[in-house]
Amino acid sequence: MQGGDSLFSQVGASQAFDFQITESQLQSQVDFSFLDFNQTQETAFDVGGLQGASQVPTFQPTQGDAALGLDVALGELAFHENVEEAAPEQPSELPEWACAYCGIHNPACVVKCLTTGKWFCNGRVTGTAACIITHLVKAKLKEVGLHKDSPLGETVLECYNSGSRNVFALGFVPLKDENTVVLLARDTPAAAPGIKDLSIDMSQWQPLIEDRAFVAWLVKAPGEQEVLRARHLSVHQVTRLEEVWRSNPTASVEELNQPGKEEEPCPVALRYDDAYQYQNIFGPLIKLEADYDKAMKENQVRENVTVHWGVGLNKKTVARFYYPKDSADMRLMIGDELRLRHPCPRSGSPPWVGIGFVSRLDDGSEEVAIELRGKEKGQGSAPTDMTTGFIVEYVWKGTSYERMQKAMKAFAVDETSVSGYLYHKILGHAIEEQALKVTIPKRLSAPGLPDLNHSQADAVQRVLQQPLSLIQGPPGTGKTVTSATIVYQLAKMGQGQVLVAAPSNIAVDHLAERTSQTGLRVVRLQARSREAVATTVEHLTLHYQVDHLDIPEAAELRKLRLLKEELGELAAQDERKYKALKRNLEREVLQAADVVCCTCSGAGDSRLLNFRFRRLLIDEATQAVEPETMIPLVMGAKQLVLVGDHCQLGPVILNKVAARAGLQQSLFERLMLLGVKPIRLAVQYRMHPALSEFPSNTFYEGALQNGITVAERTRTHVLFPWPSDKPCMFYVQLGSEEISASGTSYLNRTEAASVEKIVTYLLKSGVGPTQIGIITPYEGQRAHVVSAMARSGPLRQALYGEVECASVDSFQGREKDYIILSCVRSNEHQGIGFLSDPRRLNVALTRAKYGLVVLGNPKVLSKQSIWNALLYHFKENACLVEGPLTNLKQSMVQLQRPRRLFDSGSFGLGGALSTRFRPVEKAGERRDDDGPPPGFEGKGGGFGGSGGRADRFKQQQEDGGYAYQRTLPSSSNPYSIPAPAPAAAAGSGRGGGREARQPAPAAAAVAPEGDGGSAASQAGFATQMPSQYAFTQSFTQRMSQDSFAAPSELDFAKSQAAAAGTQSGLSQNVYDSYFQQQ
Repeated sequence: MQGGDSLFSQVGASQAFDFQITESQLQSQVDFSFLDFNQTQETAFDVGGLQGASQVPTFQPTQGDAALGLDVALGELAFHENVEEAAPEQPSELPEWACAYCGIHNPACVVKCLTTGKWFCNGRVTGTAACIITHLVKAKLKEVGLHKDSPLGETVLECYNSGSRNVFALGFVPLKDENTVVLLARDTPAAAPGIKDLSIDMSQWQPLIEDRAFVAWLVKAPGEQEVLRARHLSVHQVTRLEEVWRSNPTASVEELNQPGKEEEPCPVALRYDDAYQYQNIFGPLIKLEADYDKAMKENQVRENVTVHWGVGLNKKTVARFYYPKDSADMRLMIGDELRLRHPCPRSGSPPWVGIGFVSRLDDGSEEVAIELRGKEKGQGSAPTDMTTGFIVEYVWKGTSYERMQKAMKAFAVDETSVSGYLYHKILGHAIEEQALKVTIPKRLSAPGLPDLNHSQADAVQRVLQQPLSLIQGPPGTGKTVTSATIVYQLAKMGQGQVLVAAPSNIAVDHLAERTSQTGLRVVRLQARSREAVATTVEHLTLHYQVDHLDIPEAAELRKLRLLKEELGELAAQDERKYKALKRNLEREVLQAADVVCCTCSGAGDSRLLNFRFRRLLIDEATQAVEPETMIPLVMGAKQLVLVGDHCQLGPVILNKVAARAGLQQSLFERLMLLGVKPIRLAVQYRMHPALSEFPSNTFYEGALQNGITVAERTRTHVLFPWPSDKPCMFYVQLGSEEISASGTSYLNRTEAASVEKIVTYLLKSGVGPTQIGIITPYEGQRAHVVSAMARSGPLRQALYGEVECASVDSFQGREKDYIILSCVRSNEHQGIGFLSDPRRLNVALTRAKYGLVVLGNPKVLSKQSIWNALLYHFKENACLVEGPLTNLKQSMVQLQRPRRLFDSGSFGLGGALSTRFRPVEKAGERRDDDGPPPGFEGKGGGFGGSGGRADRFKQQQEDGGYAYQRTLPSSSNPYSIPAPAPAAAAGSGRGGGREARQPAPAAAAVAPEGDGGSAASQAGFATQMPSQYAFTQSFTQRMSQDSFAAPSELDFAKSQAAAAGTQSGLSQNVYDSYFQQQ
């Protein structure tokens, strides 16, 4: 066997060999052997070309083969895994094939990463995954080879049919007539000529990687003694090592222990002395996130891309190509900028480079369309006569991160950026509450919108009277209608324009459309890169309104634009005139608007540079990082309304260091922890009452009321086999999870097949394809489900293509008539990942209006507390089922005991405390739960006391004054802002003298409306929102069942609940009385 040969290409360039293995051996990991290559033998296939029966050439072992372990006399090799060899002591110097993590160097246990040249073992020494799998996932690599002294020799693992070397997509299929297996990729078509000729049954395909390790008959797992002697690295050390290898591939593990290698950033705090300290903490975190985002996106390079050319409606060149989503971390978005290159488009011509914006995405086919902008400097026209050999690169732009940094600087140095009251509330200072003097209209509902219910009307009335308001909108409670009504009432008060912002374009479009229905003049400000993208609010966009102005200047602008599109560019004088006309007309349209709508980042657009908005509403505020909300906030805000739901998904932070430091916490959540009382909308109009029961009891303390009846959410003509009168069920699936082809995601083929059957059943029952939504947390499963439906569905493929299959994040804020949730995770050691996030589950369960089907493995899911509660809910309602859809029966599966009880009360009142980042009280303090991070000592200091007492800066509600003082920043922080020079004379005005700041007692933290919790009045700063452990009736019943909680478990739960209750300021006897009843 020669070095680098494929597993099925040992004899000659295309000759195959097989290794003998029985069915029982595949499972029990015992011995197997190569077939005899000394004899010429008749086979059922031509191993060279797969073209029918032929003779296998005689194989003559060489001296090298004998050295690799092939028996020259017999021509076969036996490897017995059931024989435990005495492992030698670790040598002082490890061989080159030793595992780069742990040092294990048994040739039968190690695998070589072909890209880096490093070796890794198949043992779970560094965590729950094998070392080799951990490396491949973290380094995002996919090709491996075996050691020359391994049982299979120096072999590269690749697909027998396609030659693909992606080990995450490789598996094996046993042949029917022989004790042999064939390596094939997961997506190998069963009708492929070679597969068909071999009579391979692709339904028997099994992955080479199971439970994040190679199957043991292929690569042996290290013995117990080898593992004991191995070097044990923590997950954190492995991550650091992989990061170091990117810049220094020869770095060793020992270098990780050298001091000064890593420094943790200062974590975010609950309160800040001043805006300088605020910026000095958030600034480095934003830079960390920006750097990580830049490195990740610029690494997204696709080579040998085939491009199809076309022309858009605006006569611009459009390039279409296939862009697979290899990573769940990075997904293209409309408006993203891509660079298209060709090294040699024409003979003798220089390389061509073109840049364009993504104008269309097709999730089903993964096809991307980009609209090329004008000719690049020094470049010719696009090589539309070429279709192959292109390179696609991501063009990273840090505009949003730069605007965050700029906003925080303005917050610190510009005294007109926000009102004095909001300044102190955002920093967490104790300041006297204010009430605005306004006249509340008799009719709160807005024209063109539905009438408000009692909780919505109460929210609108309270918001109009407060300079700072939080509105919590649980799923289906009419949050958008309420927000649009608030915007209408604010605009009608005649106190200037209203700015409406949100972190996502979808949320902004939705709210802009609703607000425009009230009759207000609404302008939707889009990024210029998205102006060519069709939206539902096209008529509200700034560029559309400018283009349709009926004035001479607009007509002249249209002529210049048409000329520019025709010629590609204008003369210098015409170009200046075109830009000046466009700038002036845009400003006129914006000034005439009652409401301006944009994303949070879009608020930093230069077109809004000199605008000031006294009234600001931010929708989906819990999905934005805090510095992102500062961009619209520093545009002169005096009245702020944050709308969101901390019990649903929060911001997405890519950099784990920044996330650990608290960047994932939204301003909405921090203000809650500071005692700002959220106004909760209480009536839901989306879900069938049976579907809202569990989310209401679990996430919202049972306070969610139904504004819809059972009859209104029942479709009698849809004959789906629901197991009870409730249109929901948990469909038991016991198939194993697999790592997807990207190596960074998961899929579950059993669940995907069941999803296709459910979708087909619904379609045949008369449900439209656009009324069905498939939610899965993993990109690998999403792609596989789409492929499985197109490949296996018996109905027209176009129908399945209209069924939306997307992530939980994509479905937040949206709804479908029927939702199918595929959980995917099913394993022995790996857990369930971010499925354990209660907020993610809350979003997934609350998208359906008429029916919900959850597919998963209850044995695995029930180990986690929130899923255990959900499974018992399904079981108690006779909705936990298994079997074929035509003959469903109650499942008798035994549910596991959860590792800990789910604290539903704490989650509903303060999700940030129970499930997410717990901020320190003051900047520079240490967190008691995890101690000082490396390099943290001494950070966060240097912020001198100043500014006097907070009550000194009280402001009259509408005087427009901004009386607050700034402190000097830490000179040692590279992200600090130069502070204004102190005044010579002491005084109480702006820039006056300094005196030592004494922390004033904070207002008592108040529980959100409707939760029934008690307020905690504590001296000093409030450290935690109060909690009420509101257990549902089904939960209390389970507590008394022996199968669920033994006496010791009850005692443990009691002690945990009591401790949390005492910490929240609640009475100990509340818990004693509850548990005594059990």
